[in-house]
Formats: sequence, structure tokens, C-alpha cells
Amino acid sequence: MRDEVRINPRKNPINWPITLFMLLLHAGSVAALFDPSWAAFGVFILMTWIADSLGVCIGYHRLLTHRGFKTPKYVEYFLALCGTLSLHGGAISWVAHHRRHHAHAEQDGDPHSPRHGFWWAHLGWIVNGVSDNSEVETVAHIAPDLAKDRFHVWISKWNLVPTIVLIGILYWAGGWQFILWGFCLRVVYSWHAAFFVNSAAHTWGSRRFETPDDSRNNWWVALMSWGEGWHNNHHAHPASARHGLAWYEIDIHWYGIWMLKRFGLATKVRVAEAPKKSA
Repeated sequence: MRDEVRINPRKNPINWPITLFMLLLHAGSVAALFDPSWAAFGVFILMTWIADSLGVCIGYHRLLTHRGFKTPKYVEYFLALCGTLSLHGGAISWVAHHRRHHAHAEQDGDPHSPRHGFWWAHLGWIVNGVSDNSEVETVAHIAPDLAKDRFHVWISKWNLVPTIVLIGILYWAGGWQFILWGFCLRVVYSWHAAFFVNSAAHTWGSRRFETPDDSRNNWWVALMSWGEGWHNNHHAHPASARHGLAWYEIDIHWYGIWMLKRFGLATKVRVAEAPKKSA
């Protein structure tokens, strides 16, 4: 029943706790722009790489959701821990929502299709959703492989704890400036980078592959999200650990997986064949 409510954009009430929290972080991100420094910018880049590249895009997405490669368990757990720092929720709920998206893309079961409206695909499915950022039991049947793992269950239920610890470290290292840049601005940026994959990359761009959904390869979304915007490539080959298939399709996350492979930390890496002609 919770799933049915989530994907009905016209009947869902506003989730005020999540909405107010998101507004607070947006205000903090604006404040960060009035207090810049190279050190703060460096923290922004470092935390984006740790939380969003290693954590969400490599860990949650390409490893845990699609199993595009294999790693030792300690690497898998480390990547999942990094993912919690993104404030995208725990691994189990994130993986479940994304698997549902691929199973029902542009259909009634898709949690964030632009066919319900661009706003719904971008942010409405969260603002008008029912997620409490700690759901495990309600979506465990969609990610049973993770629901059987005690660590993933634990870190999903307590996914906010690492972020609280991080905020303390940032304040100790650089005061409020590091919190504004390394937490508020970084989280808001990563949110919208991911949201544009759901909205813009299903609305504008080129289609190299004739997939049954509306996925597009969108260069500016790919630039903003470090490679996730080659979305038509991804929907055509979901299990491929590499999304940028042509030489000019920059995919920072793929370079990270390639480095893991070079150090023997990633095996059985699945890569789609590069196209013979450019899109």
C-alpha cells in the first residue's frame, strides 16, 4: 500500500518533515556561497567524491543495485557506509527504489517518471512521498539480497548516524564554513544532480539505443553528476559498470571502478560494448 501511495502525485500530501529539512539545507547551501575559500571548496570536492561517487554512484548504484562488478565484502560495506553520507537514505531503500524504476520505467510502478510531470520526477516524489529515510522492512522484498545481510540492514536503519559523526568532524576541522560547504552545499548539489537524472535525463537528450522507456543521454546532467547522465546507455545496459560508452562520454565513476580493478578490489566487471558510431 505504501508503494501505491508513493507514486500517485495527485493524492499524496506534502511530507512536511522532509520538506522543511530540505529547505533548511538549501538555505545553508546559499549561505555557503557567501563564505567561500579554497579550503572549503576542497572539502566540497572531497566529500562529493566520497559520499556521492564512491558511496552512491559506485556503491549503491553500480555495485549493489545492478551488480556490475564484485568486490570483497569489506569494500562493499565501506562503499555502503560512504553512501549514507550522501543523505540519499540507506542502501536497502535506495536500491529498492532504483530497481523498481528499472522494472517499471515510465509505467505506473515507476516512482519518479516525468510522465507524471517534470516536478514530480525531479523532487515531487520525495516532497509528496512517504519515505522516512529509514525504511527497510517495507522494501526488503525488492532487495532481498541486501535484506539478508546484517550489515546492510543495520546501516540502512541507522543511516543518519555516520552523517552526524561527519558533521562533528567538519566542525572540528573548519567550523561552520566546512559544515556549510562539506555538508549543506555538497548534499544539495548531489541531490539535484541525482534528481536531474530522474527528470531531465528522461526528458531531453539523445537516444543511442531504442529502449522501451524515455531515457536520454544528457551531456550537462552527465557533467553535473560525474557520469550518471549517460542514462540511455544505462537503461540499455543496466548491468554495465561503465555508463559513458563513447570516448567523449566522461564517466568519473567508471574511472573509480577501473582503479578498484587495477588494485584487485573489483572483479568480474561487466562493461557494455562501446558503440561503433557516435550518437
